[in-house]
Amino acid sequence: MAINRRDFLKVAGTAGALLAGARPAQAAHAVRTDVEFYGLLIDTTKCIGCRSCEEACNAKNGLPKPEVSFSSESVFEKKRDTTPEAFTVLNRFPNEKSPDKPIFVRRQCMHCTEPSCASACLCKAMVKTPEGPTVYHKDRCMGCRYCMVSCPFDIPKFEYDSPSPFVRKCIGCPDLVAKGEPTACAQACPEGATLFGKRRELIEEARRRIYQSQDRYYPHIYGEHEVGGTGYMFLSAVPFEKIGVRTDLGTKNYPELTSGFLSSVPLVDILWPAVLFGFNYLVSGKEKEDTKEDGHGE
Repeated sequence: MAINRRDFLKVAGTAGALLAGARPAQAAHAVRTDVEFYGLLIDTTKCIGCRSCEEACNAKNGLPKPEVSFSSESVFEKKRDTTPEAFTVLNRFPNEKSPDKPIFVRRQCMHCTEPSCASACLCKAMVKTPEGPTVYHKDRCMGCRYCMVSCPFDIPKFEYDSPSPFVRKCIGCPDLVAKGEPTACAQACPEGATLFGKRRELIEEARRRIYQSQDRYYPHIYGEHEVGGTGYMFLSAVPFEKIGVRTDLGTKNYPELTSGFLSSVPLVDILWPAVLFGFNYLVSGKEKEDTKEDGHGE
């Protein structure tokens, strides 16, 4: 049954009022306050660049073999980023305190305490688990890639070259962590550079190390407060801006900064297309009537 102009204008007016006056709901931060998250403390002063963490991550997640073998150091010739085929990568940086001992820094999902990717996701494909890992459910994903835009660390990667693409990233070995067991990368680390545990205990251990070895560590725990806190944290011998880590993120969690905008996106996505379609319907109808009046219609 065709809709007349008067009926459509009523619908459009109602939709417009909703768009103009609707108050956005608070974004879901997916945070549990009754549990204590697990996390990792990555001590870059202990890392020897063996890439065992990369190999363990690769095996645990069933990822393709790398183009350059895990035993080769040639990968350190240029800075690398995570990809859909590599959730954990290691980069090498010069050490101004000890030039003969370069600093190796891992790059992977930080598993934020209040993850912006989960807050931005319209269909709960990204979820913060009670134990700490931020996991991805590909069966829920609609491919909007808001998680990629919202992540302050630029971690989620999209499979652009795949015929059935999904978002890919480190999911923190949730099956192991749910049992209180270390992640695959932590289990594989031969030097104890990756320490698994409750986040509060990891912070206490990091503070102890900094206090007892002030000449060894830069006095800051990266991830303790950045973007509201992260599950994966770092210690370093030098300032973090010198080892490729972002230091301009602030201490407020991103979902709090963007909750109003992100929660209004579904409302706009649903109502604006209907309004614009209706306007097109009215304009098209008017053009047809004008054509008939001019004697050019059938």
